[in-house]
Amino acid sequence: MDLKGKTAVVTGGTKGIGRAIAQSLVNAGVNVSFSARHESEIERAAAELNQAGSGRAAGFFCDVRDEAQVKAFFAQTVEKFGGIDIVVNNAGIGMFATVESMSADDFRAVIETNLCGVFYCCHEAIPLLKQRGGGYIINISSLAGTNAHPRMAAYNASKFGLNGFSEALMQEVRHDNIKVSYIMPGSVNTEFGGDEPSDEKSWQLQPADVANTVINLLLYPDRALASRIELRPSRPPKK
Repeated sequence: MDLKGKTAVVTGGTKGIGRAIAQSLVNAGVNVSFSARHESEIERAAAELNQAGSGRAAGFFCDVRDEAQVKAFFAQTVEKFGGIDIVVNNAGIGMFATVESMSADDFRAVIETNLCGVFYCCHEAIPLLKQRGGGYIINISSLAGTNAHPRMAAYNASKFGLNGFSEALMQEVRHDNIKVSYIMPGSVNTEFGGDEPSDEKSWQLQPADVANTVINLLLYPDRALASRIELRPSRPPKK
């Protein structure tokens, strides 16, 4: 895909992996419409992104758990940039507790953000991508979508589900010239799950590593589709 002048949607685009993806896309000349749930973060990220690359950036409030907000976000994107070519479903949360101790509200929040939100975004995006003659959907999953761990039942369920969703969607839209890939990072040095980025965790992946993977996928020849990418630290601490 020739990226310059294309328009991308990035959910959860103000920090961590999402911010790195938005930055890399803007640097590549892509116009980026990103969403987040905090207005102050949206304004700051938009200002910084618009100073940093040849693409333009616009941020909009959207909680992907709310279908009406997702519809509004995509409508605002089309109004701003005229259409969409790329969708990166990055917004995600993690709440880590045993099944016995986790509240039903927390369980729903994880599933509705990490899985239902992706469905809402894809549901809105597919007709818009078809209008442009095709495009690319990239879902940010996790190695937790293949490896289950205690205290991660909700998160595991959301990412196992996202992987299956992505595989099915890929087969549904491939003949509409829409590619679908999902990326499964391992440990990434971000604030996700309540952690803080730290130099002491230099062995972890960096957000830019995931962003580079997104760009590489977009630059693959049209005939090639890397539908599933496992991305892990090359030298984690020995156990």
